[in-house]
Amino acid sequence: MNKLFFLLIPFFSLAQQITKVDFITCSAFVAPHFETKSIDGTVVYKFKVLSEIDSIRIDAKNMYFSEVTINGTPVNYKNNKKELILFEGYKKGANEVSFSYKAMPKQTLYFIGLGKGQQIWTQGQGKYTSNWLPSFDDVNEKVIFKISINYDKNFKVISNGEYKGRDSKCNGIPNYNNSTWNFEMKKPMSSYLMMLAIGDFDHQTQTSASGIPLEMYYQPKDAAKFDYTYKDSKTIFDFLEKEIGVKYPWKIYRQIPVEDFLYAGMENTTSTIFAQDFVVDESGFNDRNYLNVNAHELAHQWFGDMVTAKSGKHHWLQEGFATYYALLAERKIFGDDYFYYALYKNSMLLRREAKTDTIPILNEKASSYSFYQKGAWALFVIQESIGEKNFKKAVKNYLKKYQFKNVETADFLNEIAAVSDFDIVKFQKEWLEEYRFPTDQVTNLLKKNDCLRTLFEIQAQKNQPFADKEAFFTAVLKSNGFYALKKEIINQIKEVPFIEKEALLRLAMHTNDIEVRQSVAETMTTIPASFLLEYETLLDDTSYDTKEIAFTNLYKNFPENRFKYLEIAKNWVGKNDKGLRILFLSYYLEYNNATTSQYSQYYFELVEYTSPKYESSIRQNAFESALYLEPKNLKVLKNLVNATTHPKWQLVRFARDSIRTLLKKEGFRELFAAILLEVSEAEKFQLQRLLEEK
Repeated sequence: MNKLFFLLIPFFSLAQQITKVDFITCSAFVAPHFETKSIDGTVVYKFKVLSEIDSIRIDAKNMYFSEVTINGTPVNYKNNKKELILFEGYKKGANEVSFSYKAMPKQTLYFIGLGKGQQIWTQGQGKYTSNWLPSFDDVNEKVIFKISINYDKNFKVISNGEYKGRDSKCNGIPNYNNSTWNFEMKKPMSSYLMMLAIGDFDHQTQTSASGIPLEMYYQPKDAAKFDYTYKDSKTIFDFLEKEIGVKYPWKIYRQIPVEDFLYAGMENTTSTIFAQDFVVDESGFNDRNYLNVNAHELAHQWFGDMVTAKSGKHHWLQEGFATYYALLAERKIFGDDYFYYALYKNSMLLRREAKTDTIPILNEKASSYSFYQKGAWALFVIQESIGEKNFKKAVKNYLKKYQFKNVETADFLNEIAAVSDFDIVKFQKEWLEEYRFPTDQVTNLLKKNDCLRTLFEIQAQKNQPFADKEAFFTAVLKSNGFYALKKEIINQIKEVPFIEKEALLRLAMHTNDIEVRQSVAETMTTIPASFLLEYETLLDDTSYDTKEIAFTNLYKNFPENRFKYLEIAKNWVGKNDKGLRILFLSYYLEYNNATTSQYSQYYFELVEYTSPKYESSIRQNAFESALYLEPKNLKVLKNLVNATTHPKWQLVRFARDSIRTLLKKEGFRELFAAILLEVSEAEKFQLQRLLEEK
């Protein structure tokens, strides 16, 4: 799972059941129902009883069961709302259990959107698949899954494994409004990697150098964004397969963007789900692209999906590897300077975190920074110590030896020891069992890169008089050096009077580097009239972030030009969060008279963006502006209450905190009390709790 959004997998210790019972295959037929936000289906598991056991448990959260049979015979069972417990009818050796079930999942299976825009998707990381499919929370229980999904034939349905076609029957009975999509895995995997995604999707297919179909999905409305969303995807796949040295372990690879996804991405076996925020055009690509997430989730297909950590203590074997190989993929595309600068930024983060975070990597309670960034650094240290050739050999041996199995840290380190004289005991103590960050060792490794040495030289000038470093900074800005060096200079001279640094700022602007120009935009909150024309060119940069910064600063610095800037911005939309459109609406509505027809039209548009029709990022942006302009608008307040029931926790937290703040102001408690009578039961429950808080 991607490092941009930090979620730890809550692994369980190896259950006693696994030593006595081996679940081999699962054949499931499931039917999600959007209107009732429920799912039902039938499941058949084949398993072997290896030794005597009193009961066999299948994890199943808040489910209802019927028609439970073992080896074709109805049996008694227990359902404690956490597990389906089987205690009769099985024998030593091969067995088969089948049952029907129903559930209304409170998590893991999410129902998003309205009408043609509706989507259903899963996020089962850790132990959560058992909320929608009776399965196994223990990651050490690996099963070969085969799944059929019945849904409205006008939508696209995606799951794990090879697609085996669809038909118009539901459990053998014709159903011409729906279709059943069939998918089949060939190799075993942990249950948390099961997925489904349903929505209005198209896709394009490319083929890897090794012949693997690469299916890349998108909504039809986003067809024009395909090239930048999936930029370099095939290059990444081919690079990782060659770099890792082990053929991609599955038969197909898919990537599906979904709306309101809880995190950046999730490496479900064969079928990664990622956030709609990464569906971008050229400007969006320059602001925040999918490339790192793309490489990270793909690397997990080896590290996590094929070879899975036995417990949370060894979680770095998944996230550290995925983070490191994503950096290597970026190195392939963007070069050495980018790679070393990324390592440098991660090292600064880890140095800062180590001041308060005293939990080392080899602890299931370690932070995501430890599992991801420090894990990646640990791998870089090993590779630099034993050489690239030996490192690749060890990784290849490790993956081959433990393919489709579960591992712990010693399994990997033993493979390192087998190809080198590397001191794995010392390494484990310093990097995996010690919370402190080895700053000196890291700095020496970073200094191998010319760009980083120059960066450190620039930083060393921080307290020097501007006149003493101006010539050096001028030379760097005129060079073809990496953008981070020039950004460092612009940030360092932020407080220098404009008249002294003007020449450097103009050089920075003329680099035509988006990152460098954005640094100028950010650091110049006061814009001299003599720099106005130069600064206004930022409004044309292929970066939505730069446009927003420049517009805001220009609007505030030059009140006499506000109409001009509003005219420039009136057709802007921005990223998926409609940030630029909402920015324009906010400034327009604040600038213009409320009695004009244009004002009413624009205000209505802003309020609409707070409604459930839109993604959470759009709604949150719109709430912030709408509540500032007219905080007592009842429609906005009702939509804010609705947001407290949203599946995405970030929007829920924002909505709750906003309501808490409003309740402290005069008149709002009465407004929300009146709204309480008009909302759904779920909304009423959330609002009542907020009203009763002290």
